[in-house]
This record gives sequence, C-alpha cells and structure tokens, in this order.
Amino acid sequence: MMIKETELPGIGRKFEIETSGGNRVVVIIHDDGRREIYHFDQKDLEESIFDITLTDTESRQLAAILGGMIYKPKAMETIEVAFNDLVIEWYKVEKQAKAHSKTIGEIDVRSNYDVTIIAVIKNTQKKLSTPGPDTLIEEGDTLVISGERGNLKMLIKELLSQGGSS
Repeated sequence: MMIKETELPGIGRKFEIETSGGNRVVVIIHDDGRREIYHFDQKDLEESIFDITLTDTESRQLAAILGGMIYKPKAMETIEVAFNDLVIEWYKVEKQAKAHSKTIGEIDVRSNYDVTIIAVIKNTQKKLSTPGPDTLIEEGDTLVISGERGNLKMLIKELLSQGGSS
C-alpha cells in the first residue's frame, strides 16, 4: 500500500492511498476534526465513485472497527492496537517457542520485558481473561499482551517465536 501525505494549509491534511489491489482512496482530515473519504474508479482515477463525511467521533469509531478493537477475525493470528506508546497485540505462540510448556510466572514477562499478559486464548479456544502466574503457555495459544512496541517485539522474538534465543 502506498500513502502520499499532503498538507492543506488552512484546511488540514490529505492522504492519498493506493492499495495493493489497485484501489485509490483519499482521506482529508480537516483541522476541525471532520474527515472526508473518497473512493475512486479504477478505470478513471479522477472520478470519485463514493464519498462520505464523518465527524471526529465517527471517524474514531470507524477506526476502532477497522483496526480490530471491536471484533478480531478468527483468521488473524496477530493484531495490534496502539495508545500513544502503549501497544496491545494478539500473538499466537509458535511451534518450539521458548515459552512453550512454561507458566506465566516462570517466564516473568513483567520483570524481564515490562510487558503484561492481559488474556490467553488457549488453543482449545478456552478464554482466560485474567491469567495468573500458574497459567501454562502452550503452542498455539494466543496471548493478548500489552507494553511498549520494542518490549513486545523482544518478548515475541525471544520467547514466543519458533526457536527463540536461548
């Protein structure tokens, strides 16, 4: 996906987006918070075939839906939601991950990575919304983890990915 950003003095910013499927979308964010979204005809990139204007609140609600905060499709293995420096990510524990067959207490992600495990979706689809230190992590479990992006990446690389560092 290619994104071109242009400042619109006295108006706001314009984002021109071209998707990998050849769709062209333009989003104009006004300084007053309104958003205009335009979708263009693939045969005539100057002809808008759809447009909508959203308030700031409506835009944020739509972003939450598109970003997976409201519903996470079952086919997705990872997703992240960002709140300033805090990131919440769903990550599926890979085969031969170092954390496999260890408890949350054993891997001590809070002390070692400054990351919190918010929830665990077991590979059996059982959901644990407040997992304790005795919760066993197994291959195929999906962990909902929260922390700063760099800390999450380190945790994923070292403990949740196949053949994490020793």
